Amino acid sequence: MSKHYSVLHNEIKEHFSFEGGVVMDCTLGYGGHSLAILQACPNVRIHAFDRDEYALTLAKARLDSINGRVHIYHAPFSRALDTIPQDVLGEVKGIIADIGVSSMQLDESDRGFSFHANTLDMRMDKNSALSAKKVVNTYSPTRLEEIFRIYGEIRQSKKLAHIIVEQRSKKPFESCLELSSLIEQHFPRTGGLHPATLAFQALRIEVNDELRELAGLLESIESAFDRGALKGCKVGIIAFHSLEDRIIKHYFKQWTTSCICPKENYKCECGNNHARGQILTKKPLTPTPQEIAQNKRSRSAKLRIFELGAKYGR
Repeated sequence: MSKHYSVLHNEIKEHFSFEGGVVMDCTLGYGGHSLAILQACPNVRIHAFDRDEYALTLAKARLDSINGRVHIYHAPFSRALDTIPQDVLGEVKGIIADIGVSSMQLDESDRGFSFHANTLDMRMDKNSALSAKKVVNTYSPTRLEEIFRIYGEIRQSKKLAHIIVEQRSKKPFESCLELSSLIEQHFPRTGGLHPATLAFQALRIEVNDELRELAGLLESIESAFDRGALKGCKVGIIAFHSLEDRIIKHYFKQWTTSCICPKENYKCECGNNHARGQILTKKPLTPTPQEIAQNKRSRSAKLRIFELGAKYGR
């Protein structure tokens, strides 16, 4: 397996180091972020979640030496707050999530994520029924066009869908390599990106329901706070493309709203005390030039951090 890099490793360690308590790592992956926090904070415990069983196996082996401070669950990040024992929830000081495909998923050919993979899969949870192969070979032209337009923000989404449907009528797609090669034949490379980059992004989002998963995580954090938990907790989420980042930015902004009266109200009648906390990153934290040089996949990463204040809440 190739070397794995945890994106924004130093920034996560800096902002999520605590004297004690619990940090929830909602996307454990290979465990890089959790390991950094555990090594920096001898009294912190990690409760970590991932829906990729292979990732959990690797992370358990990597974190095995940290006896008694790591608790690992097989669960999607949208269900992390439902999965963690409720008596632990009151000890949570930080919640982190890295929303994106990991290096190890990209590098394992049989996972079917990369342009040259010999399969066409893209499932983070291998137990899921929906794969990229099924999407590409069975979705209607209209639905494919919609996925590429919305999730990939591809201008020529209709052309792309037409090309795929025409090709699959001759022979169904079996690998990422077949699909990326077809796209490369019909679309130019722009901004240094492989022409299949956005199409693969769109397929991955569809297969793993990534945007709904992200919204589910944010809604569960909001709900837990409104019930009286997570007071003083920091929430840090790393996004890799504009769709994810917009969702995070929207929720964080909504959480700072103090007055929830209808806009047409002449004066505030709600008490003007509904803010849940404060945004700690006016602009998202991004990788340094040194990190990008070491790991080119980090170049689009953005970390936004919110603090759920103890003085806020219902």
